[in-house]
Amino acid sequence: MPGLDIVAVPCLSDNYAWLLRDRETGAVAVVDPGEAGPVERALAAKSWPLDLILLTHHHADHVGGAAELRARFGAELVGAAADRHRLPPLDRELAPGDTVSVGDSAATVLATPGHTSGHIAYHFSEARVLACGDTLFSLGCGRVFEGTMAEMFESLRRLAALPDDTMVLCGHEYTEANARFARHVDPANAALAARAEEVRRLRAEGRPTLPVPLGLEKATNPFLRARDAAEFARLRSEKDSFR
Repeated sequence: MPGLDIVAVPCLSDNYAWLLRDRETGAVAVVDPGEAGPVERALAAKSWPLDLILLTHHHADHVGGAAELRARFGAELVGAAADRHRLPPLDRELAPGDTVSVGDSAATVLATPGHTSGHIAYHFSEARVLACGDTLFSLGCGRVFEGTMAEMFESLRRLAALPDDTMVLCGHEYTEANARFARHVDPANAALAARAEEVRRLRAEGRPTLPVPLGLEKATNPFLRARDAAEFARLRSEKDSFR
C-alpha cells in the first residue's frame, strides 16, 4: 500500500523525532532530530537507511543531531531558507510552497510562523501526514516566541484547513499537561473529556499520545477552536501562566 510508515523516536526529555519511510521505495527521512543516538538506534532496529533530514525550525532540541546524522548516513539536510543563518548548513533551502519528497511521498512546505519567525511544516497530502514541529501540539500549541499572536493564529488556521484524517506529528510529548488546560477552558466538551482519559491511560502505560488525527484536534484543541486572533491571544496568554 502506498504511503508512509511512521515511527516516533523519543529524544532528550520530551521531544520526538519522526522517522518516515516511503513504502514504495524504502526511502527514509527523519524530522527534527534533537539528538543523533536515539535516531541511529531506531534506524538500526528497523534496518533502515537515512536519506533525508527535515528541519522545521532552528531550536537546538530540534536540530541537535542533524549534522551528526548527515555525516553518518550522507543524508540530504533541508530546512527553511529564511533560517539558513541559524540552522546547520543545509543541502537544500526551502521556501513555502516548495515540494520535498521522501521517495515517492511528496510534501508541500507550509509557512507556520509564530513560535519562531522562520518555522515551517511539511504536509504529505497523499500520505495524509503533517510534520508540524512546535506550531501545533495535541490539545495545545507552541509558545509565541518570535512571531505575533496574529501570525500564530493564522498558522494554526492554515493547518486546521487540512483534511481531518491527516495524522499530526508534533515535536513534543506535551499532551497530558495540555489536557489539563484544555479541560479548564472547555469543561463541557465531551470529546475532549474522552481524549483526556485516553491520554491519561496512554501515558500511564508509557506509550506516546501521538500521532493524532487532525479531526480529533479540531474537536478538542482550544487553540484550533478559537474564533479569532483575539480569542487565541487570550487563551495563549492564559496558558503561559497556567499551573
